[in-house]
Amino acid sequence: MAKKDTFRVVTRGSDGSLLISDYPSVDPLMHSHHQIGIDDCSTDLALRGMPVFRGLIGPMPEGKNVVRYETPEVFEALTKEWMNAKPRKRRRRTAAQIAEEAALALELESQMASS
Repeated sequence: MAKKDTFRVVTRGSDGSLLISDYPSVDPLMHSHHQIGIDDCSTDLALRGMPVFRGLIGPMPEGKNVVRYETPEVFEALTKEWMNAKPRKRRRRTAAQIAEEAALALELESQMASS
């Protein structure tokens, strides 16, 4: 279990851009936000016991050592983007392609055996 040593807060700027602030400890967040509880149900065990703040969604894992908090507006917008993202289409091989690949493999195998 990796130690979470960076605390990231993601907010929305006045121009609509995402503003990311990283902190080396939770102390600056404790001074700027009101703690309303602690996380006790995260599937990422390193997040259990992390503070929950009024006005921020989180804690969320981001990578191995980052704890992420987002404003509700950012959370909603990023969730909508994630939901609306189209999944990549998977291409299936036809029976003819599978047979062709098998024939090539057999040919290579026979060439290797004769060398």
